[in-house]
Amino acid sequence: MNISYGYSKIILTMILAMCLRILPLSSESAVYNPDWVLLVVIYWSLAVPETVGIFTAWTFGLFSDVLTGQLIGQHALAYSLVVYICLKLHKRIRQFPLLQQEVFIFFCLLLSQLLLFLVKNLLHPAQLHSTFWLPVFTGTLCWPLIYTVLRFVRLAQPVQK
Repeated sequence: MNISYGYSKIILTMILAMCLRILPLSSESAVYNPDWVLLVVIYWSLAVPETVGIFTAWTFGLFSDVLTGQLIGQHALAYSLVVYICLKLHKRIRQFPLLQQEVFIFFCLLLSQLLLFLVKNLLHPAQLHSTFWLPVFTGTLCWPLIYTVLRFVRLAQPVQK
């Protein structure tokens, strides 16, 4: 596989995930919007761990902070920690059936949400609301779709001219 072609797939899927992340939604449906960027970073770190690592997660975390107008570095911290765990366990996780992978994804998304909540809570003390869980659940439910689509993208061959 051509190296630049593989990188272009990763970059394009990350750009699409960032577009989904900032999609203008009503306030009622915005609480259900999962962290698409983190889901895509998790997929690529499990699929090609030699290419997508902690630095990539940190970089896209900074982009996510800028896109969402959050405190710079909080998504970078959360994404880096989640990808570190993914890299440590990638050989095991790739062998799991999709349902067991969803359990792992649930805990990864939960860890990210907890870190983001703790960072926000340091600045402005707040209560934990029931909406805290919604992006975690929707992201977990979206994992089979993310996995299937990105696997197809990863394994698709370039068009020959």
